[in-house]
Amino acid sequence: MGKILKVKDIAKQYGVPAKSVIEELAGQGIEADDAENSVIPDDMIELVEMYFADLYDQDSEPAAAADKKPAKKGGKKPPAGRREEHGGDRGKGSPHKGGRPQPAAVSSARAAGGKVTLPAPIIVKALAEAVGKKPNELITDLIKLGELAGINQPISEANARKLCASYGYELEIGAAPKPAPAPAAPAKPKPEDNPANLKERPPVVTFMGHVDHGKTSLQDAVRHTHVTAQEAGAITQHIGASTVTHNGKPITFIDTPGHAAFTNMRARGANLTDIVVLVVSATEGFKPQTVEAMNHAKAAKVPIIVAINKIDLPEADPDKILLHMQQNGLTSEDWGGDVGTVRVSAKTGQGLPDLLDRILLEAEILELKANPKRRAAGAVLEAQMEVGLGPTASVLVQDGTLHVGDTILCGEHYGRIRTLINDKGERVKTAGPSVPVKVVGLSGVPEAGDRLEIFESEKAARAEAQERVAAKRGNMLATSAIATAEDLFSKLNSNNQNSLNIIIKSDVKGSGEAIAHSLAELPHEKIKAEVVANAVGPISENDISLAAATNSIVVGFHVRVNPGVNEMAKKQKVEIRLYSIIYELLEDITDALAGKLEPEKREKPIGEAKILQIIELSKGPKICGCMVESGSVRVGAKARVRRDGDLIYNGEVASLRRFKDDVKEVKAGLECGIRLDNFADFLVNDEIEIYEIELKKATL
Repeated sequence: MGKILKVKDIAKQYGVPAKSVIEELAGQGIEADDAENSVIPDDMIELVEMYFADLYDQDSEPAAAADKKPAKKGGKKPPAGRREEHGGDRGKGSPHKGGRPQPAAVSSARAAGGKVTLPAPIIVKALAEAVGKKPNELITDLIKLGELAGINQPISEANARKLCASYGYELEIGAAPKPAPAPAAPAKPKPEDNPANLKERPPVVTFMGHVDHGKTSLQDAVRHTHVTAQEAGAITQHIGASTVTHNGKPITFIDTPGHAAFTNMRARGANLTDIVVLVVSATEGFKPQTVEAMNHAKAAKVPIIVAINKIDLPEADPDKILLHMQQNGLTSEDWGGDVGTVRVSAKTGQGLPDLLDRILLEAEILELKANPKRRAAGAVLEAQMEVGLGPTASVLVQDGTLHVGDTILCGEHYGRIRTLINDKGERVKTAGPSVPVKVVGLSGVPEAGDRLEIFESEKAARAEAQERVAAKRGNMLATSAIATAEDLFSKLNSNNQNSLNIIIKSDVKGSGEAIAHSLAELPHEKIKAEVVANAVGPISENDISLAAATNSIVVGFHVRVNPGVNEMAKKQKVEIRLYSIIYELLEDITDALAGKLEPEKREKPIGEAKILQIIELSKGPKICGCMVESGSVRVGAKARVRRDGDLIYNGEVASLRRFKDDVKEVKAGLECGIRLDNFADFLVNDEIEIYEIELKKATL
């Protein structure tokens, strides 16, 4: 939980009445309705603390003169900008001597010699502190320049320079250095990687290839488990790792999904691996995703072994695979190249020992070694929220040894390891190089691909995590802020682009990431899918509330709906869709996007008629006597009247008459009387075009 600051806390700290504090806050644009129990907003605590420290200057007395005596109550000093005893104008942002340490944003600003240096993006709060102005004053001046921004929002560099110039400063934008944290002593000694410490480690092998070519089935046969039976549609939906032993030597396998939606996950697997086994069906050969997986492996600069699977089928053609390899820049050893090819069958087990022997041979050539005595380093393969365990992360230890009790940081989340679980579900105390293990004890669910780091204390890990969160938030503000008033009005008026808002809830981070990536690649010329939120865990009431507020649908992938949520969704009129196979999800979302588009309108000509005479009636409007020259004329059809080629009327046919009878339709070659809706100014020889509007279902 974050820090809470109340009015009474400030009054007590400086020994002044709460009323005085409230008045000062009001001057800063902060309303305190509940008197001394009012709570300062989280995003303004730092600014308020700085303001009152400067206002009452509690720390400005020299330490020797103070003699550690408490400040006198009621000893309020003049506010910033009105002090004379310090010499210089405090309103110009002069730093005060002996004051409390300023935050990084302020300490990075240099106001000496009429210059202010700030890092980009320029945040309102940081600029106000640097030039010694109140944030509300700076915001008012910004509005005069036509820019709208809140206290924690970035502003355009041009307006920032104009403001500084008006305050008598020259703005210099750059990466101002921030004070580096004191280096933390490591919890365990970090030995150098000398030959005595380096030990042979297991190779990390990734199975890659096209969907349904048998990657998981092949790995399943190797480790004698039945993973595909547990996956929906027999398609691997998330990334995992396992270890096997062959001829007394361990091998670590990473299984990556083959569907096109999981491109990023396959790329991540290739970057973590030592050897890639490219699985190709002996009946189908190279497919687009096979080539894509091969390119990821090449980009990672790892050796490739081609496993020609399904060799037991009658239609198997291994020579076709060798030809496809040659066409894609891989030359088999059978054809004089350097890429090993092994003919295997996941169904019968044929060739599996040969494949494992080849993997160990490649590993021996690579001379894979690591130092198990150093602090662990690795990467997150997958992360999820599990019942009874909380946030868990499947990590691959790449160097060093991971211990229960280590303090770790994965992306923006930290924690002390409570439990380590290996790929067989057993609890272990340590995990060495190239060992996959599930970590329990993190503060939240990290992103798949985040680096795992060891810290000497939980305090240091928390500080680094908070810094990363703040940096991410600053980047989001910089990219999402509306820069000027014109931009705001433009955004408010731009309703031409339709969108379908989606909230994604998945069982693991990698799946949600892949779904969002696939939705971003859907055709977006006419309409686009906007991912409002993407999180791990079951669908909760909070998701429904967010969906109702943002007019979104909730998409669940391999997750359940919490009790009572469906009833709430019906009341809020929020649609929930649950899926277990990504093909179905993408197809349904595509259909939903198409359903939000307006139907395409097409004009279909029906017939043409020419006015031969004008018939005046004693009652009612005039009727034109016409000859239907082509097609037909129908009551209710659209009609255009042209005179000498110029359009003079566009409406519809109100009624038709043959002799004295009202009719619904008159075909070509017949004469009839036509009355047009709200038009009677026609002349002889005017031409009438009859047409209708067809509605066609819009497609993406």
